[in-house]
Amino acid sequence: MKETYIVEDSYQNIRLDNYLIVKNPTLSRSHIKKLIESNKVLFNDKTVKAGEKVKEGYKIEIEDEDALPLDIAPQDLPIEIIYEDDDMAVVNKPKGMVVHPANGNKTNTLVNALLFKLKNLSSINGVIRPGIVHRLDKDTSGLLVIAKNDLAHINLAKQIQEKTCHRYYLALCCGNFKNDEGRIETGFGRHPKNRKQMSTFDLGVGKKAITNYKVVKRYGKNTLVEFKLDTGRTHQIRVHAKYIGHPIACDEVYGNKNSDFKANGQLLHAYKLELFQPTTNKKMSFSCPLPGDFEKALKKLDNEQ
Repeated sequence: MKETYIVEDSYQNIRLDNYLIVKNPTLSRSHIKKLIESNKVLFNDKTVKAGEKVKEGYKIEIEDEDALPLDIAPQDLPIEIIYEDDDMAVVNKPKGMVVHPANGNKTNTLVNALLFKLKNLSSINGVIRPGIVHRLDKDTSGLLVIAKNDLAHINLAKQIQEKTCHRYYLALCCGNFKNDEGRIETGFGRHPKNRKQMSTFDLGVGKKAITNYKVVKRYGKNTLVEFKLDTGRTHQIRVHAKYIGHPIACDEVYGNKNSDFKANGQLLHAYKLELFQPTTNKKMSFSCPLPGDFEKALKKLDNEQ
């Protein structure tokens, strides 16, 4: 079995062997070490050692004659396909759906749904993440672009890396923002004590993370805000919202769950996506409405004004 990966920003600077363990959960550490030592792993078309640090955008190829394909079953799950052509699809991921399978969780993910609904998916991110160019948290709903072939995947990943693909989010935040718009720029990385969480740091520590925001509507105790990503770090908007003192409503990890609203998870929605079609280079823009729990929260606030 031969697989190709393009390194995502969230894995930058980890060891090559650790990266391959994450990408191939069915393989043992010793087996991956053997593949690297046998020159079965190419890093930007060159053989390297297990301790080599991976970099965002680099290509990694692994050839393993002994590996068995991981059985990820297609499932008819409720996802909305906003747009589709020969190169890509744009889907509206529902809240509560995990993007791709992981250890102990091979069903009910976006990938299972994509395998059922789309004939072709790119292979660059392996059998666990076919077609996945970028991700959303489980409880964040909204737009994702899916690559249907490898050339399109490389093109779309490059657009995200070079910031020609623009991703816009709506969030209901706690508190009243002082400024109508602003820019948040921090260092970013794993929380030093809780490795399941992310954290901000001084600039120069960790990776740089940049989020732009604009107030859409003020509700007194809450503010509806549009966020635009310049970088795409894990949990970036949620962590930056907390950093400026306005955590996203109902975010149980980076803020207190707001009992005023009935929602399972943070009120954060990827509502608009702008990119260039990989083959024609035509500029395209997509949008989708807010999910039901988000709409109900805003209606409640509107009725209270």
